[in-house]
Order: sequence, then C-alpha cells, then structure tokens
Amino acid sequence: MPLTGKQRRQLRALGHHLEPVVIVGQAGVSEGVIAAVAQALHDHELIKVKINEGPEDRHEAAEKLVQGTGAELAQLLGRTVLLFKKRDEDSKFEKL
Repeated sequence: MPLTGKQRRQLRALGHHLEPVVIVGQAGVSEGVIAAVAQALHDHELIKVKINEGPEDRHEAAEKLVQGTGAELAQLLGRTVLLFKKRDEDSKFEKL
C-alpha cells in the first residue's frame, strides 16, 4: 500500500536528523548496494541513502533502490534519498 501524503510528511520529519547509512558510489546501484540498503532497512526501517555521481541519475538510482528492496520512497532531496520499509514485527512505526 503506497504512503499517503500525511505519512510521507511524518517520515520526512522523523528522517530530517538522520545521517546517510549507505552511500552509492561511482559503480551505481549494484547488487551489493541493494543488499546493504535492504539490511539497513531491516535494522532501522527509515534510512537515508546518499547517491554520488554514477552511471545513472538520482531518479533512476532511487527507483532501482525502491524496486530492489521493496521500500517506499519517502523523499528525494538533492542527492539524498529517504527510504522506508516497515518491519512485520517490532516496528517502531505502528501508527503508519
């Protein structure tokens, strides 16, 4: 189920203070990057990913991350992506 505007707003507010936990380098979005993002999402549910210059633009890279991990795109601001994937158990975001 896609996020509503209100849910995205809440996630953006919660994610404002976060630092990027995964950085996409010159090689772009690879299997290893997707695995790292998936693990970080499992651990934290809401993460920031920094996208540096690479073979794809920031929109393509964000879309690949969303497709590869099954996460929701909460925000794409500059080269920073805010991703959200709610855990099935022990979620910190029960109200979303």
